[in-house]
Amino acid sequence: MPETIPPDSVGIVTPEMAVFDEPLHLECGKQLDSYQLIYETYGELNADRSNAVLICHALSGNHHVAGYHSMEDRKPGWWDSCIGPGKPIDTNRFYVVSLNNLGGCNGSTGPNTTNPATGKPYGPDFPVVTVSDWVASQARLADSLGIECWAAVIGGSLGGMQALQWSIQFPDRIRNALIIASTPKLTTQNIAFNEVARKAITSDPNFHDGRYYEHNTYPSKGLMLARMVGHITYLSDASMGEKFGRDLRNQAFNFGLLDVEFEIESYLHYQGERFSKNFDANTYLLMTRVLDYFDPARKHGGNLAAALKGAKCRFFVASFTTDWRFSPERSEELVNALLEAKKQVSYMEIDAPHGHDAFLIPTPRYMDVFSAYMNRIAEETKGAS
Repeated sequence: MPETIPPDSVGIVTPEMAVFDEPLHLECGKQLDSYQLIYETYGELNADRSNAVLICHALSGNHHVAGYHSMEDRKPGWWDSCIGPGKPIDTNRFYVVSLNNLGGCNGSTGPNTTNPATGKPYGPDFPVVTVSDWVASQARLADSLGIECWAAVIGGSLGGMQALQWSIQFPDRIRNALIIASTPKLTTQNIAFNEVARKAITSDPNFHDGRYYEHNTYPSKGLMLARMVGHITYLSDASMGEKFGRDLRNQAFNFGLLDVEFEIESYLHYQGERFSKNFDANTYLLMTRVLDYFDPARKHGGNLAAALKGAKCRFFVASFTTDWRFSPERSEELVNALLEAKKQVSYMEIDAPHGHDAFLIPTPRYMDVFSAYMNRIAEETKGAS
């Protein structure tokens, strides 16, 4: 961490825990009798509670989106570039809430937490959840915080799916939905990538049908491979080429079939190993299924415009030219459906070389567009106070 906290940082933050005893009925037909959600807040809620913003995380994200947990932290929250004083999501103007979703592995109830019925970790017995279930639990968190309506719900990738679902599921509780580098449903190719990742995990000898906690082991190799596959899809060919090219780790080939020869190989090994030490394998399985299942048009015969008919908020949709995981065509599909449903929507396709991860990187054009839209929300919120 820097010797001093940057002036545009939210500073040191302490996570909070909300506990819910009312059963949550899930789309899969099961229920959670009780559960907890870990979350963080930044900024101040105004007098009429109109300036609250919800940040929804992507597959491997969590509640820690900005600031630092201690003076010893070397790395801030995962979206610190966009959240803080003077940043697009300005904490001098907004009250920002972020959480770790149900099924996560960073403090909220999930596979690695204790099942009260058995006294052991849920493991594979944790019920399959959906984006709709997440939004229902987030609405209860909003209730506990006294927030009747979000000024905005914002998310990238899987987070954008949650913002879209909020507009459909609770149309009176959201004024703006910001959907960044996302899609109204996965393509067949994306589902295929997720299945390869799941197979890598479940084929690990240490997986033990998801009950690895009971065997005092962990499917680290499978999770590492799953992350390596996923990480490739988050980057563009150009960004990988610019950063690594065909650079060798050594001056010449080792001519070993199992040797790590290229810098890109070393990078993927590093990312996979680091991830496998910090993420739960059962959570990874669950969250890739959440991605697969999301398709709000499915209940409307595949008609996305019909699914969006009841939405009342304004929409901001952004895509990135080199994102081949959730390509601009998928965002345009959503924009066209919103226009057909006669909704207010602003759309920007941003030229950025970073692939799907571009939504995490503060490139100038992206920050300008994002800030302009958030400034408009802030001015309206100011007028309502």
